[in-house]
Amino acid sequence: MRNKLVVGNWKMHGNMAENKQLLDSIVAAINDLHTKAQFAVCVPYPYLSSVQTTLRGTSIHWGAQNLSQFDKGAYTGEVSSGMLNDFACDYVIVGHSERRALYGETNEIVAEKYMAAQRAGITPILCVGETLEQRESGVTEKIIDEQLNAVIKLAGIESFTKAVIAYEPVWAIGTGKTASPQQAQDVHVFIRKKIASQGSDIAKDLSILYGGSVKANNAKELFTMPDIDGGLIGGASLVADDFVAICRAASH
Repeated sequence: MRNKLVVGNWKMHGNMAENKQLLDSIVAAINDLHTKAQFAVCVPYPYLSSVQTTLRGTSIHWGAQNLSQFDKGAYTGEVSSGMLNDFACDYVIVGHSERRALYGETNEIVAEKYMAAQRAGITPILCVGETLEQRESGVTEKIIDEQLNAVIKLAGIESFTKAVIAYEPVWAIGTGKTASPQQAQDVHVFIRKKIASQGSDIAKDLSILYGGSVKANNAKELFTMPDIDGGLIGGASLVADDFVAICRAASH
């Protein structure tokens, strides 16, 4: 039985003082929550050390927002999976729509990053999703199929026993728009069936998160959908009360 998972993606936000205050509030509210749900935050690279110090010994996991597909070498400005291991990262986001759109990460590059994470024993959170233009053109499933196929081709279907997928409709990220619970559920069903076509047991245990303007006031309705296993949370993860409310919604 797969458990619910809520992951905060801080993106390029925060400073040392704000981070400590945010995490202290979150830990105080949910560390003793009796639930099978799991919680994590994915933070900017410079804060991994301090976040590790703050969260070590709590029930909240931590991770990074990206990594290099290369293990080492002359790649100025990049961060390897081995470096993330030095900070005991449990998770790393790969293929976020902002990385795909702003930094030109192709499906193949994302697949290589996914594999780099798994080689290091870090669970990749693989982001897939369509733009508004693609949704209106009726090619949502085609786009997601291509994104998943690149990973399956390189890493194999068995790799999803140690991965998380996050469906993020690009048109609903930071826009205030949210896919309706049924719209999100429909895509989650498509993703699960896609994985099940090659491994039914793998699909059954695979956590598929929804990411796209999840708020405290819509989380419960989204999370009650049978194939939505939690959320990848952007802006709301920067507000302690909102993130805690979303975590609590996943706990029921």
